[in-house]
Parts: sequence; C-alpha cells; structure tokens
Amino acid sequence: MTYSEALTQAFDTIRHTIPKMGTDRPAIGRSDLTYERCHDKHWVDGFWSGQLWLAYAETQDPVFFEAARAQRPYFIARLDRPETHDHDLGFLYTLTLVADHVLTGDEEACRGALRAADALAGRYNPRGRFIPAWNWQSDSDPNRGRIIIDCMENLNLLFWAAAQTGQTCYRDIAVAHAHTTIDTIVRADASTYHSFVCDPDTGEPLYGQTVQGFADDSCWSRGQAWGIHGFTMAYRYAGNERFRLTAIRLADYALARLPDDGVPYWDFLLTDDAPRYRDSSAGAIMAAGLFLLADTLNDEAKAAHYRASARAILDGLIAGYTTFDHPQAEGLLTQGASHVAHGYCDNMLPYGDYFFIEALLRAQGRTAFFW
Repeated sequence: MTYSEALTQAFDTIRHTIPKMGTDRPAIGRSDLTYERCHDKHWVDGFWSGQLWLAYAETQDPVFFEAARAQRPYFIARLDRPETHDHDLGFLYTLTLVADHVLTGDEEACRGALRAADALAGRYNPRGRFIPAWNWQSDSDPNRGRIIIDCMENLNLLFWAAAQTGQTCYRDIAVAHAHTTIDTIVRADASTYHSFVCDPDTGEPLYGQTVQGFADDSCWSRGQAWGIHGFTMAYRYAGNERFRLTAIRLADYALARLPDDGVPYWDFLLTDDAPRYRDSSAGAIMAAGLFLLADTLNDEAKAAHYRASARAILDGLIAGYTTFDHPQAEGLLTQGASHVAHGYCDNMLPYGDYFFIEALLRAQGRTAFFW
C-alpha cells in the first residue's frame, strides 16, 4: 500500500466516523475497534480535531471542516474551566483553535488560542525555569515541581503566541522550559526520563521518575518520540542548535533500539521478564518527528537516513497495525500502549491516529502544519 493509498483509507475512516462521533471526542479504543469517548477534562481532547483539520487542509472536503468547527464550542467553553487546565493546553489548543485560525484566519479562534497560551504561560515557575505538568493537591505534592517529556510538544502553543502577538515573553518561557528539560530529563546516553521532579520553591533538580514507562531508570518510547518531535519543533521556532542536537541524539538512541518491523516496544529498556507490548503511537510520533528533523538538516546523508528510517516505521505501521480491513473501526492504528501498568496496552489511541496522518503527509513532502 502506498502512502497516498493509506492516507485515502485514513480519511475514509475519519469520514465514516464523523456521524458516529458527533460532538464527542475519542479517548481510547475498545476491543471492537470503537472508541470510548472523552470525559470533560481529558488531555487527548484535541487530537480528533487535529485529524479533522489535517483532512480538511488536504482535501478541502467541507465534511471535515464542518465536523472540526462543531468541536469549537467545547474548546471555547473549556477556557472558562481552569480546573481542567494543565500543561497539555498546547495539545488541546494547537490542534483545535490554532489550526482553525491557521487554515481560515478566524479571529474568534485566534483569541481563544491566545487565552490558552496565557493560561499555559501562567503555570511557569521562574525559579526552576519550567512549566509544571499535572495539577497538585497540596504544597507537598511532588507535582508542584514535576516536568514531563510530553510537555515539549505543548511549547508550540507558546511559540505560536509569540509570533502572533510579537510578545517575546511566550517564547522566553518556552525556550527556558526546553533548556530545563535537557538539563534534567535527557540523560547523558540520550535516553530520557518520563518525568523529573524539582524543588518548586528553589528550582533545585531532585530526581527522575516514570509514570507510564517500565521503570524510573528505563526509557519510555513514547516519551522519547515526544522529545524527537518536540525538540525539533523548538529548534525550528527558536533556532537554538542545542535543541536540534538533542533531537538528533534522541533519534539516534531510539533508532538503534527498534525491532525489525520498525514499530517500538512501549519501553526501550525492558528486562527479560517484562511484557513486550508494542506502541504504535510511539512509532507514529517518531516517524513524524524524523521527517521533521530531516527537513532541518543541511547534511544530506543524515537527512536521507532519517527519512528512510521514518519510512521504515511507517511501512511497519501500515503492514501490521492499521484498522483498514475493519470497516467498523473508529480509529486508524491498533496496538497502542497508553499506560501498561494500568492495563492499557493494546488500544487505538487518538494521538497515534493524529501523528500517523501527520507522518503520512510528511512522507509525501507536506511541510505546512499547525505546530
């Protein structure tokens, strides 16, 4: 199957899912290849809209536009519910209101996305130079000082806001957080912690820890993929060579540890007795990130290597992990590992679906996205 054929199949699946999804959003796949719906403060809310906007941008089919716009009232209303806000405001609003504004010039979408950027910037801890991840219940809760590798992707909302408004404060926060992530989460061998806890009052780095990976000192593959894509995006916005070099180091570490079909296990450092679930979402994110990274390089041999590696991952996903033979499927990729310790280890995942489409588009030379 060619990438163009896979993209057509993916858009057909989305088109058939639209009337079933309505104004809901997919959260995690069931065994029958339907999706559980999101609750009202889910972090994955934006990935369905992201797919719809990508499909609209590529096809100009009004079906995708109307479905994406039908999601907007939810995201506008959620801006007024600060209890639902955390570091994932970037995921939530880059793929919804920013995408809307980029594609249509809509001013209401722009205003809403800037409000989300303000809320994300408002979380910034200037002592530790980081944006804390999840919310906390008390001053002693380690989440007050916790950062996670995922947040590299949320910085794009701040970079966009800086470009949109000319206010450098957004960019300064994003750049500071990226540097802190390198200093704490990225290890000397280019593996990554899932999270790192700092003293929220002094900013002192304390310890690395996992929540979704195999162990505190292992390397959660989706986190590594977030890092490849996220640090490359930070380089493209800020032009800081340290960010691109970090993306290269993370990419080389991951590529040296992929199985034969190119689709990573859920963690790169599993003991012999650990379960060996694949994570198709990590593969999709990694493929998109490798194409993105290749586009920043002047070294043609290195760029060709990353593009070939991204295509190998995509080929593995298409050959063994798609739902295309199941017309009832509401998602695109099987065998996503959301949270293995909680038993979520073989599911369709909306972020896997989104990045699969992004990777397919990048494989065909597309470079204009919402990030």
